[in-house]
Amino acid sequence: MAKQTSKAQLLQDIHAERRRLEKILSTLGAAEMVQAGAVGTWSVKDVLAHLAAWEKLFLAWYQAGLQGSAPGTLPVGMGKRAIDALNDEIYTQNQGRSLEEVLAEFQTSYRQILAVIETIPEGDMFSCGRFSWTGELTLADYIAGNTCSHYAWARSQIRKWVKRETGKGKE
Repeated sequence: MAKQTSKAQLLQDIHAERRRLEKILSTLGAAEMVQAGAVGTWSVKDVLAHLAAWEKLFLAWYQAGLQGSAPGTLPVGMGKRAIDALNDEIYTQNQGRSLEEVLAEFQTSYRQILAVIETIPEGDMFSCGRFSWTGELTLADYIAGNTCSHYAWARSQIRKWVKRETGKGKE
């Protein structure tokens, strides 16, 4: 996936990668979605909870930026250890949730992030320094990282697991 240079291209990539992810998800039953091992020890349910949590993190970062404040969990300068710790925290927080609950949140957070993206002026998305919390990156970089790029990563991981574990999936 090429780096996005317009809001239209970013939205197109988000929709395309989400469709690809949902296509592979549609091949899985509930028992498969809660089976450990899709990504490390995570199940597909855990991956979906992870994606929804990162979408919600972006929404919080954006809202903080609009209010001129710094996000609570600041993404700029976060090293691998801090990201791993955050991902572990997200995993732990979602362990006890049902598949149905996680699937519903996965859909809700997607609708929410799309609705917000639609309202963001294109200039705000692609201007370096528009929001202090983005550091040297643009808002579009964070949007892509928490949507289309993240969906592509999840799809790739799930596809490999499906092929390895069930023999299904050719996409």
